[in-house]
Amino acid sequence: MKIWVDADACPRVIKDIVFRASERLNVPVCLVANRDLARHRTQLVDSILVDDGFDMADDYIVGTMASNDLVVTADIPLAAKIVAGGGIAVDPRGDIYTEENVGERLSMRDLMMELRSSGSVQGGPSPFSNTERQRFASSLDRLLARMLRGQRPV
Repeated sequence: MKIWVDADACPRVIKDIVFRASERLNVPVCLVANRDLARHRTQLVDSILVDDGFDMADDYIVGTMASNDLVVTADIPLAAKIVAGGGIAVDPRGDIYTEENVGERLSMRDLMMELRSSGSVQGGPSPFSNTERQRFASSLDRLLARMLRGQRPV
């Protein structure tokens, strides 16, 4: 079992929560990005630098992860690929992507992109709150506990 982090846009506070869980449970983490990332003080954290290009990090994660791995990503198209392949994904706000919700989220994302491009809607998601950080930490702990027991978390 491994935790994969789509690291290009993942907030530092979320990575820190993942690192603490990794150390506490002795679960390896792999950060995947198309830009160089800071080095880590633990052997459990590895960083993969992929070529700069559209979906290069996503393609690497999907092509390398195992079905018993967990992926942390805010990228809904990536989450859809993971879920379609039988994988497990969670967003940085603590929401678990499932077969039941990922299609709806993908449709909503596409609609919001269209509304933003037409000028009907401006801005993006709200900044992270302490509640959302705690929600992510709780979701991560629950997911990892079930996965380490060999149970499917969703």
